[in-house]
Amino acid sequence: MPVSSFDLKRILRPNILKLEPYRCARDDYSEGILLDANENSYGPAYQVEISEGANGSEDLHISSGNNDLNLHRYPDPLGRKVKDRILKLRPSVPSVENIFLGVGSDEVIDMLVRITCTPGKDSILITPPTYGMYRVVANINDVNVVKVPLIVEGGEFQLNVDAVIQVAVDDPTIKIIWLCSPGNPTGTYLREEDVRRVLDSAFEGLVVIDEAYVDFVRADKGESYARLVREYPQLLVMQTMSKSFGLAGIRLGVGIGSRELVSYLNNAKAPYNVSTLSLSVATAALSDDGLQKMRGVMRGIQKQRD
Repeated sequence: MPVSSFDLKRILRPNILKLEPYRCARDDYSEGILLDANENSYGPAYQVEISEGANGSEDLHISSGNNDLNLHRYPDPLGRKVKDRILKLRPSVPSVENIFLGVGSDEVIDMLVRITCTPGKDSILITPPTYGMYRVVANINDVNVVKVPLIVEGGEFQLNVDAVIQVAVDDPTIKIIWLCSPGNPTGTYLREEDVRRVLDSAFEGLVVIDEAYVDFVRADKGESYARLVREYPQLLVMQTMSKSFGLAGIRLGVGIGSRELVSYLNNAKAPYNVSTLSLSVATAALSDDGLQKMRGVMRGIQKQRD
């Protein structure tokens, strides 16, 4: 729809608009003598040495080192260091305030459904064959699933754009259109003209593009649609550390969208949803050296594939 006409508040659930978010200790302070979060000042218990004192009492001796990550402290609730590194990976993203971090892309999917779709009333639109979690999350949240299949003839696996737009515009219960590029399981990069047609249509909800495999796309074939976030406030692009970075075990997903949308996602998420361990590994993986290695692995995989 025309950018000037999009109103995010019109598609968010009323309770989300009224939500007073939980304010956690690390929102305000992260350095100094921290007594505001009831954290265990002895540090991780498994590192503590316990010995018997002179009167038979137990004396605690805290081992030095081995706690460089301050695991007895809560993590940064917004993962700011990781977001700073993501800006190097995706320089078209305006700022860290346009980035949401979740426990894998699955949490990003769930949060988007929960803040927009009223259970038992609203719907999402998917384009099968596609990633199965869109449907699963919708089912968990009692949200209807509308299907507009991809054009599959000749192995095209591209959007049936006219049908997607017509169905989405005609059904006011549809809050989100889910697109997957490159497709899972199709591997097809969606054409930019098709994506822009959906974004420029009269549909009043969110358009989400799942880019879990975007780093596998050759530069001459396409690039991340995160660059379109500047143009379209109704767009959110999902990415992940699981695929090209080979870090499925740290469970870190990324949502890139307007500052307003990201702020509502942050308000609704759990206070410390991404762990210190995950943030630490992600920070290292997104370093200059880490990015160079990831791109080298991608070149090798592309060569094997082609």
